[in-house]
Amino acid sequence: MRYVGFLLLIGLVVFCVIEIVNSEDDERLGVHPALRVLAVLLVPVLGSIIWLAVSRSRRSAARTRRPGWGDPAGPSGAPAAPDDDEEFLWRLEQERKRRARSQDADEPPHDAPGPA
Repeated sequence: MRYVGFLLLIGLVVFCVIEIVNSEDDERLGVHPALRVLAVLLVPVLGSIIWLAVSRSRRSAARTRRPGWGDPAGPSGAPAAPDDDEEFLWRLEQERKRRARSQDADEPPHDAPGPA
């Protein structure tokens, strides 16, 4: 029972090291992962708390900048479906009108007399 705190600290350090190694450059604020790992290993409590605070705040900031799955725009910011894209719908309507005009020009007039 007296080693529970020590085991929790080791678990926290291992968790933070694994997260640092798997993190993206933006989450580390551009700092090399070896420096972050070194900080967590040398000053385990403070280094781990700082890492968790920085990485969580960067992830939440990144999530608020990107549209979510519930938005009409997908994760990339582009519309998720063609019907959600107004420019696509406009181009589709223009193409439909162009085809209708070309078909009208190709058809002979209905009131013109046929060959006799």
